[in-house]
Amino acid sequence: MELSRDSILKAVSGQPDRFDNKALARQLGVKGEDRRALRQLLREMVDDGVLKKSKKKTYREADDLPGVMVIKVTGLDEHGDMIGQPEIWKQDGPAPTVIVREGPISKKAKGRSAATVGVGGRALCRISKKHGLIIAQVMKRLGAGPSKSLGILYQGGRGWRIQPVDKKARHEYKPVKVPEGSKNNDLIWFQSTRRNQGDLRLAEIVETVGSADGGKAASLISLYQHEIPLGFPDDVIEEAKSLKLPKLSKYHSDLRHLPLVTIDPVDAKDFDDAITASPTKDSGWNIWVAIADVAAFVKPDSPLDRAAREKGNSVYLPDRVEPMLPHELSSDLCSLRPNEDRACMAVNMIFDKHGIKRSHKFHRGIMRSKARLTYAQAQEAFTGNPGKAAEPVVDILKDIFSAYKALRKARNERQPLAIELPERRVHVNDKGEVTEITIRDRFDAHKLVEEFMVQANVAAAEALGDKGVTTIVRVHEPPSREKLQGLSDFLPALGLKWSLGERASTKRLNTLLKQADEKGLSETVGMSVLRSQSQAIYDPDPKGHFGLNLTHYAHFTSPIRRYADLVVHRALIDAFNLGEDGTSTSEASRLKEISEHISNTERRAMKAERDSKDRYIAAFLEKRVGATFDARITGVTKFGLFITLDETGADGLIPTRSLGREYYVFDEKRKALIGADSGGTYRFGRQIKVKLVEATPITGGLIFEILTKPEPGKKPKRDAHRGGSSRPRGNKGKRRR
Repeated sequence: MELSRDSILKAVSGQPDRFDNKALARQLGVKGEDRRALRQLLREMVDDGVLKKSKKKTYREADDLPGVMVIKVTGLDEHGDMIGQPEIWKQDGPAPTVIVREGPISKKAKGRSAATVGVGGRALCRISKKHGLIIAQVMKRLGAGPSKSLGILYQGGRGWRIQPVDKKARHEYKPVKVPEGSKNNDLIWFQSTRRNQGDLRLAEIVETVGSADGGKAASLISLYQHEIPLGFPDDVIEEAKSLKLPKLSKYHSDLRHLPLVTIDPVDAKDFDDAITASPTKDSGWNIWVAIADVAAFVKPDSPLDRAAREKGNSVYLPDRVEPMLPHELSSDLCSLRPNEDRACMAVNMIFDKHGIKRSHKFHRGIMRSKARLTYAQAQEAFTGNPGKAAEPVVDILKDIFSAYKALRKARNERQPLAIELPERRVHVNDKGEVTEITIRDRFDAHKLVEEFMVQANVAAAEALGDKGVTTIVRVHEPPSREKLQGLSDFLPALGLKWSLGERASTKRLNTLLKQADEKGLSETVGMSVLRSQSQAIYDPDPKGHFGLNLTHYAHFTSPIRRYADLVVHRALIDAFNLGEDGTSTSEASRLKEISEHISNTERRAMKAERDSKDRYIAAFLEKRVGATFDARITGVTKFGLFITLDETGADGLIPTRSLGREYYVFDEKRKALIGADSGGTYRFGRQIKVKLVEATPITGGLIFEILTKPEPGKKPKRDAHRGGSSRPRGNKGKRRR
């Protein structure tokens, strides 16, 4: 074989890290003095960036992966194959996507399955190329491995430092090596080396992802911290731009005559539901709920579909929205804007005068919204004071509100869990500055839309259940006995009780909430009841929804922002012969995996939303360090008191060490810190005065000092120190036994 660059590249192609000098010489038939020429050519190709040389002195193409790598499984492709990416990627450009295959069964592992790894897992894999694809064959499944953390890189008086963005982090780090071109306030991923240099911990910078400069960095940090995908690939954008409104067909009903209206928050950009109602001859109600027909545009296993599934849901932050679908769909083609033709999936429901549903029927059609109203505008119209926006549809709104009164009767009979806690909204200007923090208004208009959506979701679940179709449903299981035990232990301290012998039901919990309200304890008990509940998830197994007290429930009404709803839409298309773009075979076979994935994306979105608010609020309060506030104790641990400010809803910590020099016992049963000598008590739910001593916008952390004296109480018994104890710093005395 002729010795040339092309022959060398051909030899090493698809065989990463396999060839050293000698192996290449044998492969190419190079002998004698020609070996010197081979070595010289290899050096030149490495210098030119054509080849890469490993520590073991083997060669591979510059754009090839090493022969063995740690791969993190990120999801599934359109064929149902697991895909992943290198856990650490330091090369230019995005990390490549690999196809993850099961490893071979060991000869020694009798009766064992092949080496496998699930979505989110890590594995040591052997890398190869086949038909232009990168194949990662699992050699060994790995544990969680070294955790990767997000931080801010900055240069101070003592050189470069890394400040973690996690409020639980206790230390700064010194980077072992700073990448060329790094700047102050670079947002980076790093890993602790578990080594120290003097009093500093060392860390390796894995990747630079952006800049924390600018007023709106709080949301960016939260998005990166929870690894939420940002934006969309070019092929997804191109697909979105190419789409057009579908025309009426045999699968569509012309619903443009229906007087549908949208009612949404004032700052809403996407409108995915519209409603209307009219009386029936027997004093009942004919209700229509029309939902954006996202399935008409997002075809199964298309680039759009894969991107939406990966995101799982839209993420709503104080200064931005990270949408599940590109702007071309979410805010344009799918959005039910007034006086524009839009594709929709609609359900027509008939209720009797008592608000009991008698029938439902699903349609696929073209609609035309008559008005876009905010909750405040709708509420004013309901109370007899319609503004300019509501005036043209005031008669429609009267019927809608009258229908809601009937549905409300049935809802009250059903007794869903009635926890009403204040929801605060952070207002951010264009500069990323918090202008104010307000309590979100809670109108009857909100409750009306919620109830219409609940009924539409119930209809979707019932319709598919009647057809024997398996889809993704919303599951909320009853609270566990352990959680109820905690509630039962805590309530006597407030003069209330919960009998563990009683079956947990929403009616019983609502009775408790009513009793708490009569005692002025609605917020304290409401938080306790909320924390006793299980986490709602998505699942193909219809186990019911405890909180709503419903046997059948699926998400159908928000396909612009939730992937679960899109899956349900496709199932309805198949079940009622509404088109040829229903559930794909690959999707149907992976409903359990998809359910787990979107349950996880929902949780990470909630965390990102909460963390972003915390950072903005910390920035807002940074200028008020030293100020005093009214607050409520919302959590008790052995290391301190978690509190929530009445004014802003900001959450912070009062460390136990700041309570004084007295030894404090954490009583888990009473949810309190109790002074061992005085019996002075700080308990969950108590109103207190606090002083802000520290605000850290990067982490969202707030540290307070308590100004209110503890309530008098009995000294804790020695055997009652169930949750452990805590001693302020500086107390050298021995721990009591």
